[in-house]
Amino acid sequence: MGGRVLSVASECVPLVKTGGLADVVGALPAALAAVGWEMRVLLPAYRSLRADAADWPVVWSEADLWGGPGRVLSGEVGGVPLLLLDAPHLYDRAGGPYSGPVAEHPDNAVRFAALSWVGASIAREGLEGWQPDILHAHDWQAGLAPAYLGYGGSCGVKSVLTIHNVAFQGWAPAHMLSVLRLPGHAFHPDALEYYGGISSLKAGLVTADWITTVSPTYAAELMRPEFGMGLQGVIAARAPAVSGILNGVDTEVWDPAAEDPPFSAKAMAGKAAARASLSAEFGLDVPGPLAIVVSRLTDQKGIDLLPAVIPDFVLGGGGLVVLGAGDPGMENEMRALAARFPGRVAVRIGYDEALSHRLFAGADAVLVPSRFEPCGLTQMYGLRYGTLPVVSLVGGLADTVIGASPATLTAGVATGVTFHPVDAMAFGRALAQLLALYGQPRLWAKLRANAMAHPVGWETSAEAYAALYERLTA
Repeated sequence: MGGRVLSVASECVPLVKTGGLADVVGALPAALAAVGWEMRVLLPAYRSLRADAADWPVVWSEADLWGGPGRVLSGEVGGVPLLLLDAPHLYDRAGGPYSGPVAEHPDNAVRFAALSWVGASIAREGLEGWQPDILHAHDWQAGLAPAYLGYGGSCGVKSVLTIHNVAFQGWAPAHMLSVLRLPGHAFHPDALEYYGGISSLKAGLVTADWITTVSPTYAAELMRPEFGMGLQGVIAARAPAVSGILNGVDTEVWDPAAEDPPFSAKAMAGKAAARASLSAEFGLDVPGPLAIVVSRLTDQKGIDLLPAVIPDFVLGGGGLVVLGAGDPGMENEMRALAARFPGRVAVRIGYDEALSHRLFAGADAVLVPSRFEPCGLTQMYGLRYGTLPVVSLVGGLADTVIGASPATLTAGVATGVTFHPVDAMAFGRALAQLLALYGQPRLWAKLRANAMAHPVGWETSAEAYAALYERLTA
């Protein structure tokens, strides 16, 4: 069937990224094009983007977009069809998408209301020669787009809201209702009101025609108080219109056959060489499995559990390399682990894309002990590289990794190690299981081959999105 989709988001690879949201937004246009859907991405023209788009044609404008003129420029970067919202009074600032050099931008509610407003306007009115069938909004930053579309008249355009992380909800005080161009009659608990204020994410949840999350398990988790973060009742009330569609990874960027040295499931010598090189780079001598952590160093990611479980893992023959940054206390705990176990544990604070590739190429396992994980890409990189994931059974981790159990080992389908609940005892047992599996070379080879055969690209996800769009527009 096919059709047209306007994607509204605050981040998009390759232009601007603070997390996995950007990867999804940047990957979807090409993935959907393969199944007959044309997608354009509406993105703020942040300071870093304005110069490259200076000669792009103007396809939409408004004289007063919350305190200044706004215009939309049309172009393409890295194969992604883009619509950049150029409103210098809102987006031409130092810093990142949400914060300046010192603190969060105080007018973020207005900045992203403007993005949503323009998205709804384009969805409703179309551009010259281009009219979307679907408005697809991402997270709180675009949460008001379905609301503006619904309250202002959708003209038959259907809306989808994707929750990438429910922890960020776009809250604003109640007195901003009229400032945000929202109708007063909708300020009640069944619509816009949220604990006495306004949440742009809730606004999208109650007005979108369909809600998706980035994994089926996360969709179910969000209806429970321990995961829904205050919005569980709203999401549960919309349960018939909620579904989870897994993210994918860019299999051209993350390709073991393109690493140096290259390797594949049928030719693993390159992985052994990559491990030797990685060990030399960090001065490690590890007789057992070499594990990695590539993560933000936060409680959400379960990093605080590492000091309790790594000593026994090292005693059993394992080793660890940590790459990441985050909570200063956790950064110091990681440094302390490295100091305690020289030659077996190494830490690099920060993020380095090239090093990340070397880690996945050379390691035997990747540890992802998250307390909640909407989808997660790290475990998918692990599967792709035969770096067995050790994951907690939450969100997308539960949906992508087949834990080694008597049943899955007998059936020959296991792809990693899983554990639950998310605590040091369960995590420690999972690492003990990893050590035992590594000690059985034939079984380890089978697990690694299973992992590398597991599909992690965007093809299946694109088909699921296309099927959803087609149901909504039928």
